Amino acid sequence: MSSDIFCVGGHDWVIRFYPDGRKLVDGSSKSDFFSVGIGLVSDAGDSGIRASCEFTFLDKRGKELPEGLSGRPSPMKKGYEWVRDIKEANQGSKYVQNDCIIIRGTVRVLVLANRLEGAKQGSITVPDSNFGQGFKELLESEVGWDVVFHVGDEVFRAHKSILAARSPVFRAQFFGPAGDPNLNEVTVDDILPSIFKVILRFIYTDQLPDVHDIVGFSASMSGAANVTQHLLVAADLYNLDRLKVFCESKLCKELTAVSVATTLALAEQHQCAHLKAVCLKFAVHPNNLAVMMKSEGFKHLEDSCLFRWRNFTCSMRTVFN
Repeated sequence: MSSDIFCVGGHDWVIRFYPDGRKLVDGSSKSDFFSVGIGLVSDAGDSGIRASCEFTFLDKRGKELPEGLSGRPSPMKKGYEWVRDIKEANQGSKYVQNDCIIIRGTVRVLVLANRLEGAKQGSITVPDSNFGQGFKELLESEVGWDVVFHVGDEVFRAHKSILAARSPVFRAQFFGPAGDPNLNEVTVDDILPSIFKVILRFIYTDQLPDVHDIVGFSASMSGAANVTQHLLVAADLYNLDRLKVFCESKLCKELTAVSVATTLALAEQHQCAHLKAVCLKFAVHPNNLAVMMKSEGFKHLEDSCLFRWRNFTCSMRTVFN
């Protein structure tokens, strides 16, 4: 009896079971054996192929029995069959249960090295994804826009569906229960046009331009940190979590004794726990503390309701200890 034909390595195979044992050359059979074989039934060409075969026997629950039959890789052509005999008296009872036997056959076709090299030479290189570039061009070309943002003296055109897909805030504004899908003009306050432009760029491409592209190549370290602080505020406003974490990471790397106070206030206001901890550890360093306490940012920090001097010094002692 034979299984259905199956394909492995581009060739067709079949499993055959001989309950009375396979026939020998003289026409007789091993009556005290049963046999199982895997045969190649498709044309393998003049050179043939090399393959290894394996049999695993399963119990009625589908669990593999410990004994199995396997062989080394060997050449095969159409009509060849890899067969193994099992003596019924010794092992048949392990495999046959209620007149039923379950056999799993495994075929592994070996690919010759020269054939593999030929395949490599004829392979096709898949280009890198230009997903982000396509959306960037869509944003810049303004094709199909359906909403206009007025930010300061500048106007930005965008696509509501893309904004809603990336920002829960935009989704609620345009398509939420209290939103207006027909809204096509929005005025944005408290965000600089240059920052809003970066926000749109990130929404469309999941990438950020270099900070010097925003503030110019002559920007100082403090100027770059100031841009990142504005981006963090905007990211928090529009629930852009990845952008917010990106800004936190960048601010950690750009900390200075002059900027740490304003960054600390920002971290407290926007619930950036890790950034806050980094700022506190940076601030208590003897080389930074005196400079920080003379900065304009520290005066704002001390006067604001976000931090009282007593709480701040307690936090510094905790970090220091």
